[in-house]
Order: sequence, then C-alpha cells, then structure tokens
Amino acid sequence: MFAVLLISALLAVSGPFDQTLKVAPLPRDGQVLVSFKLQQELTDEVRTTIRSGMAVSFVYKIDLRRSSAVWVDRTLASTVVRATVRYDNLTRRYLLTRTLDNRVERPDTTDSEEVAWRWLTDQFDRLPLFSSVHLESNGEYYVRVSAHAAPRNAGFVWPWRGDDVSAFTRFTLIR
Repeated sequence: MFAVLLISALLAVSGPFDQTLKVAPLPRDGQVLVSFKLQQELTDEVRTTIRSGMAVSFVYKIDLRRSSAVWVDRTLASTVVRATVRYDNLTRRYLLTRTLDNRVERPDTTDSEEVAWRWLTDQFDRLPLFSSVHLESNGEYYVRVSAHAAPRNAGFVWPWRGDDVSAFTRFTLIR
C-alpha cells in the first residue's frame, strides 16, 4: 500500500514538468564540438520571474568523460555555460548574456520573449568546448550535460523535478 502511494505521489509531482535534455557531441579537428538543447516549455512561474526584472540563469555543466570498464569513469575536462536573461521593465527589452567558464561570450538584446526563452534553452550549437584535451583513436568517450536554474533559492517552483536535469551521449573517436 505504501509503495502505491509513493509511486502515485512521484507521478503527480513529475507529471506536468517533463523536460528532455538532448546532447550531440561532434569530434572534429582535434576538438569536441558540443550541441545541446533543453526541451522545456516556458511556464507561467518562470515567465513571471523573468518579467519581474530578476536575472534568471540556466547553468549547464558539461563534462567530457572516458568510459572505464574496471574503475570509475574518468572526467577529462569540464566547463560551465551560463545563459542569463534579465528583463528591463523601462525599455521592455530582454538583456541576454552567455558566459563560458565565467567569460562573457555573447551579450545581446531582444524584445521577443520567444527569442529570450530560446537563448536560455536551445541556442547551444557546436560549441568548441574541449580543444585542449588529447583524445585517443578508437577511444570510447561521452559528453554529459547537467542543467539547473539560478537562483536556486527562489521563492517559486522551478520546472525541474529535482535540482538538476542531465543527459549524456557516447561517441567513439575514429581517426
């Protein structure tokens, strides 16, 4: 009986906030290009928070890892990509910022809520994140991306089931 109640409660909590994180690594010319996309609908709570003028960030931690049959998988390199949106109530424009390991990469502005939401969730195509890592031919690797929203201590509910959503994709380096 307890198990049935627990499963029902978990399904009720996770139901309307299903999201998918898709990851696509592409090893090319001595570097690994990474594309990823968070498929998540903009909720009313997140929209209200953005429209309040508060900076909202989605933080993506990307790990390049090597599989190991004997021991724990080894992390070869890690990087953090932060996409931030801040709505300016005076100009009615969204200020967009993208950082890569705390270096500002692409600041921009828009007046479209849809463009701002895509900035947070799905405009991460072929990012050259791992160029200094030596990869062995015929080696089995994978890229893992985990995401969370910031600030985490907000007084509203984020559309994640827990603190993070994550996904990974394996690839073999063939030269």
